[in-house]
Amino acid sequence: MKGAHEVLLVVDVQNDFMPGGALAVPHGDEIVPLVNRLARGFSHVMLTQDWHPASHVSFAANHAGRAPFETIALPYGDQVLWPVHCVQATPGAQFHSELDVAHARGVIRKGHHANVDSYSAFLEADRKTPTGLAGYLRETGVTRVWCCGLATDYCVAWSALDARAAGFEVAVIEDASRAIDLNGSLAAAWQQLQAAGVSRVQSAEVLR
Repeated sequence: MKGAHEVLLVVDVQNDFMPGGALAVPHGDEIVPLVNRLARGFSHVMLTQDWHPASHVSFAANHAGRAPFETIALPYGDQVLWPVHCVQATPGAQFHSELDVAHARGVIRKGHHANVDSYSAFLEADRKTPTGLAGYLRETGVTRVWCCGLATDYCVAWSALDARAAGFEVAVIEDASRAIDLNGSLAAAWQQLQAAGVSRVQSAEVLR
């Protein structure tokens, strides 16, 4: 088992990102057994959970005449408009029923500010507002972050990039993640991750 200085960050394994959910990631459910197996190899696991108010600025439904997956300009930059998803205290916001990580030390809820989106587990999309995760990890002696979950090209990639910028060694576990791949977003994400020094690994390498 990996020591407490290495954390498995499990990103947004929630019902609305599963097949049939409001913002389904193709084959998102396939990662759940693998995430469970990976988690058993870590003494230190953290989860993230998208947790939006119904009035959230990223929902296309809250912008008259706009459709999901359009992009608009907001004070903090360009924003993709999403279908309504992961609304606080709804079934869609809950973790997948088969996610079995009882020893996880905590849950970082993100996207709960109505006026700014949040992909990263470390910083809101305004790139100014921290979640507190970096400080928690430093205080608990973490030096390496292993990322997996949904979706590779959004919340996983943004979390990995921010973890790297915060000074951690970082790896994305490719086969324990799935992507939306909107307009080439997956290839672009892998390019950014590589340029930032984030490792691209497979679960077998982690579990060895």
